Amino acid sequence: MAGKVIGNLKLRIPGGKATAGPPVGSTLGQWGLNMMDFINPFNEATKEFNGKNVIVHIKVYEDRTFDWVCLGQPVDDLIREKIKITKGSGKPNLEKVGKISRADIEEIAKIKMDQLNAIDLEGAAKVIAGTARSMGVVVED
Repeated sequence: MAGKVIGNLKLRIPGGKATAGPPVGSTLGQWGLNMMDFINPFNEATKEFNGKNVIVHIKVYEDRTFDWVCLGQPVDDLIREKIKITKGSGKPNLEKVGKISRADIEEIAKIKMDQLNAIDLEGAAKVIAGTARSMGVVVED
């Protein structure tokens, strides 16, 4: 370990396509970090996402070193991809933008299981279904 943590960063970056421009360059630059030490390993590790957004958590230490973890695609992106919509509803309680099946919800839950606050697949599916509903997507039983 490299000492005391002075920053926890969360970024949404296209997998395999990080560049020195924003958001990566401007964010890492604020902390005085060498962005190429992040960009090259990140692009290599996430090339299978091929430009789809991924969530990255970066821990910055007081000696200006850092480590990072890629959490894969965000749940809302997975839902939009699954039901082929470009965006969620601005008024999810009034305007519905699509429907998602229980099987699709469970498939997404399996992908995100290790990052969700859930004990089992059933609980994870409920979390995913809640996200879908908040986007204006009808969850079919």
